[in-house]
Amino acid sequence: AAEVIIKESVEPLLEDYRPPGITSLKFSKLSLGTVAPKIEGIRVQSLKQGQITMDIDLRWGGDPNIILGIQAAHIACIPIQLKDLQVFTVVRAIFQLTDEIPCISAVVVALLAEPKPQIEYTLKAVGGSLTALPGLSDKIEDTVNSIVTDMLQWPHRIVVPIANNVDISDLELKPVGKLTVTILRANDLKNMELVGKSDPYVVVHIRPLFKVKTKVIDNNLNPVWNEMFELIAEDKETQSLILEVFDEDIGDDKRLGVAKLPLIELEAETSKEIELRLLPSLDMLKIKDKKDRGTLTIQVFYHEFLKEEQLFALEEEKRIFEERKKLKEAGVIGSTVEALDGAASAVGSGVGMVGSGIGAGVGFVGTGFGAVGSGLSKAGKFMGRTITGHHSGGSRRSGSSTPVHENGSVKTKSS
Repeated sequence: AAEVIIKESVEPLLEDYRPPGITSLKFSKLSLGTVAPKIEGIRVQSLKQGQITMDIDLRWGGDPNIILGIQAAHIACIPIQLKDLQVFTVVRAIFQLTDEIPCISAVVVALLAEPKPQIEYTLKAVGGSLTALPGLSDKIEDTVNSIVTDMLQWPHRIVVPIANNVDISDLELKPVGKLTVTILRANDLKNMELVGKSDPYVVVHIRPLFKVKTKVIDNNLNPVWNEMFELIAEDKETQSLILEVFDEDIGDDKRLGVAKLPLIELEAETSKEIELRLLPSLDMLKIKDKKDRGTLTIQVFYHEFLKEEQLFALEEEKRIFEERKKLKEAGVIGSTVEALDGAASAVGSGVGMVGSGIGAGVGFVGTGFGAVGSGLSKAGKFMGRTITGHHSGGSRRSGSSTPVHENGSVKTKSS
C-alpha cells in the first residue's frame, strides 16, 4: 500500500521537475524492500503555544528495488536502476494540539535544512548503457535535489489534517516578501567553446520549481543583461537566491558557474548592488576545478509584505499556477520546472499586485508570471506555496558601494 501511495504521489512530481532533454520520467518498478528506517535520536521541544515540535534523526540504508523508465527525444525508454540507496536526514514533525480526542488536530512534516538532507545512490542501466543519455546522472541528481529542496526541505512542508473541519491556516507556508533582482552583467566568464566564445544566459530562482531566465548574449564572456525579475520569498531566514550562468549550446547547455545569496543578508527596503563570485558547484565537496569562473553582478531590493499584500498573494496563487500549467500543455515549456524567459512570461495576465513599497519596488505589475506548488494527494496537503512574477529589461541603481559576495559572506567594495 505504501508503495502505491508513493508512486501516485511522486510520479507527478517527477513530471513537474523533469529536467530539459528528458521527455518521460516514470517508475517502471518500485519496491521499498524489507529494511526499516532507523531512528538515531529524538529531540522534543515546544517552540509555539499549542504545538509540540519533534526533530527525528532518521537513517535508512534500505534494500529497495527502484527502476526508472527514462525517455528522451528519438531514444527508446531506458530502464535505470537506483541501487545502494541511503538516506540521512532530520525529520521535523509539528503536532498541533486540541482538546478533543485524539488531542492532535494536524501534523506538519518537513526535512530540516541543517543538517542538509543526504540522499545517496548509484545508477545502473538495465540492459543498456548510461552513455545513451549523456549527463543523465547529473540530471537525475538535480531532479532529486530539486524535489527535496522545493517540496520537503524546511520551510516547505506537508500539512496533514487529523481532525475534521480543522483550521490549518496557521501551519501553512505563506509569502513573506518579494525580491526584485536585476541581472546586470557578468565578467570574465569561463569559455566552454572550442571555436568562438560562450553564449551565456542566467537562470534565477529562490525555489527550483519557479525558475526564470535572461536572454542569451551571443559570443560574449563579459555580457550585459540589465534584466529585472521579481521572486517571492516564504522564509527570509532560510531561503537563498540561486543564480546559474549557462552557455547555450546545441544539445545540453553547459553550466559556466553558480552563485548563492542568502536572503537573510539583505536589508529590507534597501537597494544594493552585489558582485557574486561564480563557483563550479554549490557543493564544495564536488569542486575539483579551482580555476576562476568570473563574477556576476546583480541589483537586489527586498520588500516585506504587508498583511493585505500577503493575503492577495495567497488568493492569486491558484489562478497563476493554472496559467503555467497551460504553458506546459501548450508546449511552450517542456515541464513546469523549466525556466521561463521573457517571451514565455508574456503569456497570461500576470499577478497585478500593487503594493506600497519605496521606488515601486513592491507590486507585481505588467505581464509577469507565477506559480504555486502542487499537493501530495495521498500524504496530505502540501503547503509550499510561492509566486514568481514580473520580468522586464530594466535596472534600478542606488547606493554608493558594491558588496562582493564570497564564501557565504558579503564584503563591501568601496566605489
